[in-house]
Amino acid sequence: MTVTPLVAIKQFLGSEAETPYAQAQAVILPIPYEATTTYRKGCEQGPDAVLAASDQLEAYDEELRQETCHQFGIHTLPYVADTRLHPDLTAEQMLTAVTQAVTQALADGKFVVAVGGEHAITTGVVQAYQQVYDNDFTVVQIDAHGDMRDRFEGSRHNHACVMRRVLELGLPTLPVGIRAICQEEADLIAEKNIPVVWAREMAVNPHWIDQALQQIKTEKVFITIDVDGLDPSFMPGVGTPEPGGMGWYETLRFLRRIFERHEVIGCDVMELAPVVDSVVSEFSTAKLIYKLMGYKAFCSGGNP
Repeated sequence: MTVTPLVAIKQFLGSEAETPYAQAQAVILPIPYEATTTYRKGCEQGPDAVLAASDQLEAYDEELRQETCHQFGIHTLPYVADTRLHPDLTAEQMLTAVTQAVTQALADGKFVVAVGGEHAITTGVVQAYQQVYDNDFTVVQIDAHGDMRDRFEGSRHNHACVMRRVLELGLPTLPVGIRAICQEEADLIAEKNIPVVWAREMAVNPHWIDQALQQIKTEKVFITIDVDGLDPSFMPGVGTPEPGGMGWYETLRFLRRIFERHEVIGCDVMELAPVVDSVVSEFSTAKLIYKLMGYKAFCSGGNP
């Protein structure tokens, strides 16, 4: 089956902030793929919702004291792996399309932020980075769930299995904010000595960020964010909300510290499922994406 991308309906932050692809340092890659969600569905609408909400963002970042979109340059790429157009798209076809799109952007020297869609997409994104960086990077995962099942509902590419596939690629991982796992995942964590940063421990440990960063042994980092890792009080639009998630400012402190201490090579933000008659989740997700690009632009080479 041939996968025909949609042309992105909107540019992130709107047309006034659009930078032509050749001049942009960062690109948004919308991936409206949904095939295995098991509770509250709708994440294939996530990229559209993020792009629409981004119109309402202020270009000026008061923390970084810069207009990221003008200093860094942001371009929104065509959609790939859109199950609204191709409902029969297989996981393997999705992964191939995603890996190809990310690989091309990396070859062009872009900082990629992939926006989903379900978390299974991350396998394809990470495979593209592995082609460029081998195994010389750590995948930092912000998430409510372990996502380390070998199979779920008969599929190895279920959204509940994505970090198991990443581990099988031979990459070190750092799961952060985890508060829901199954017995299989608990056994794997113990067997592989995976350095999980549990949400219940974060809630009572003021030093958790320093301790988490000590677990990252590579210079380079890829960040994958399932937005259900954040607290559902400001991120209710997810497939499986879990109480006790990360707060807004602690999330930003953690992310900024990563960008200051490591070379962040790319990011993805997954699993937004918009809520009817509410824009809280999509606006928060759009702002989070803008912060990621801001930290890349202004923290990697020194504090603003």
